[in-house]
Amino acid sequence: MFTPHVYWSHRFLIASRRYSLAGLLLAFAMTALPLIHAQSQPQPPPAQPQQPDQATPDSGGPGGDSGSIALPKKKEPAEDDTPPPAPAAPKIKAPEGGTGNFSLRVDVPEVDVDVGVLLEKTGQFVPGLKPANFRVYEDGVEQKVVGFKRVEAPITALMICEFAATNYRFIYDMRNAAFAFAGQLRPQDYVALMTFDLRTQIQLDFTQDKRQFAQAINSLMIPGFSETDIFDALYEGMDRLSRIPGHKYIILIASGVDTLSKLTLDKILKAVKASQDITIFTVSTGGFARAASMRGDNLTFLQADNQMRTFAKYTGGVAYFPRFEAEMPEIFQEINQNIRSKYQLVYNPTNAKQDGTYRKLRVELVDDEGKPLRMQDEKHKPLKYDIIARDGYRAKPEVE
Repeated sequence: MFTPHVYWSHRFLIASRRYSLAGLLLAFAMTALPLIHAQSQPQPPPAQPQQPDQATPDSGGPGGDSGSIALPKKKEPAEDDTPPPAPAAPKIKAPEGGTGNFSLRVDVPEVDVDVGVLLEKTGQFVPGLKPANFRVYEDGVEQKVVGFKRVEAPITALMICEFAATNYRFIYDMRNAAFAFAGQLRPQDYVALMTFDLRTQIQLDFTQDKRQFAQAINSLMIPGFSETDIFDALYEGMDRLSRIPGHKYIILIASGVDTLSKLTLDKILKAVKASQDITIFTVSTGGFARAASMRGDNLTFLQADNQMRTFAKYTGGVAYFPRFEAEMPEIFQEINQNIRSKYQLVYNPTNAKQDGTYRKLRVELVDDEGKPLRMQDEKHKPLKYDIIARDGYRAKPEVE
């Protein structure tokens, strides 16, 4: 028999077990409820892969799908399409006794002659001449002109000035002549300045800057020596120009008197004759001082004038002997026209020997009938003209 105390304890234990089991069931139900709810909701259909846009973009570019690509089948070459075989190269049989293949090169001499035609009175260039108006003679034999053109191009010139302590009037004339030449220069011209007394000196190397050239002339104020070694200066100037390609010019402004040059007159004239592509224009200084002092007949100056003429003549230039300062602009205007405007004749000499000999040249002007060309002005008065050309040239030496 259970006592009351034992009875109630047993009932409490049974109730506790029941409540514990119910709590566990309730907790399990609350935990599983969201999962059951989620599974009970309808699921969205699986995402389909995105198809490319078949429409053409607004920007005008290619569409997203170009479709399938069909590769054309190669066309089987037809028998008629086969190109014919190339012809066999001709076989050249070497001469008997030869050592094998060889080549032959023949150098045909060619001579260029620059010719200026100027009116004697005004120094103006005579335009409009034709190839048939020119006759070229080499050592007295007429040559056939194969090339002809009128040339007007920028110049490359070396101005050589006598700057010695002799007479102020000579220096004054030299400076005026140099400035007159500088005023005729164009932007594309190359010019250099050399002076000489006992020695030569490069005052300005080749430049296209006219301001530098004028400043170099203006710096010639106090000379050092009284000697005038013109032969040595001219030789050095030609030697420097010989290293420059193309045609070059020397403007020699000096009295023409030589005192202590190492070279003799014969040697400098030989060098001037042998010069290639160099034309010398000479302008004498001290003309007024010589005339005023009654020294115009002095043998020294007469010889000097003759030397200046010869330098110009041998190279196709012109010699000038002004007495007054006002003559300078006109002289250099004429030199400028002579340098820039000329005719260039080309011929193959009948004497093709390359023996290094000197060949004399002579150029004449003729009319359509082969007679000496005569010119007239607007009033039908005859006009005299000068033909400016080299005195000759030296043939190439024989090749050993």
